[in-house]
Amino acid sequence: MTRLALLRHGHTAWNRAGRIQGRSDIPLDDAARSELATYALPEPWDQAALWSSPLKRAQETARLVAGRAPLTAEALTEMNWGDWEGLRGVDLLAEPDCGYRHIEDWGWDFRPPNGESPAEVRDRLRPWLSGLTGDTVAVCHIGIMRVILAQAWSWEFDGPAPFKIKRNRLYIIDMKTMRAQTEPLRLIKRDGAA
Repeated sequence: MTRLALLRHGHTAWNRAGRIQGRSDIPLDDAARSELATYALPEPWDQAALWSSPLKRAQETARLVAGRAPLTAEALTEMNWGDWEGLRGVDLLAEPDCGYRHIEDWGWDFRPPNGESPAEVRDRLRPWLSGLTGDTVAVCHIGIMRVILAQAWSWEFDGPAPFKIKRNRLYIIDMKTMRAQTEPLRLIKRDGAA
């Protein structure tokens, strides 16, 4: 069986400010580093292949929770948000003519100006996903997770998502059936962690 466990990277200063990070290489903030150092991957995921996006925030999250360096894949890099990168979603929503909209209204072809659509992200992920041969943990970004989970849940970016992506949880997908487990698996606290 080939399973994929998706883990979102820890917080950055831009996350906390509500800024769209996209491909900007923003590192974890100190609070995220401290928190992630108290977590570990549960069995059997602690023995799985470990991959991450090449962006610092994902690589560092992987090292902190797994205790080892991940392999990196360009395919796991966050969705390209183009001209909206660095801006805040709430500010963009206040400008009705800019084209920004809530995820429930995207569809697969929604594209930020000079950015990338979920359909394009799906297409760039396909070769990497099809190359998986055993249990794999991928530390990545919410945009990448949304695209993979949308396929697993048969969600078309139309209406409320049937899943909620939280931090410090593994979202597990059976790659043979392309079906997701209904409940994510929490990371475990390290021995001695408060």
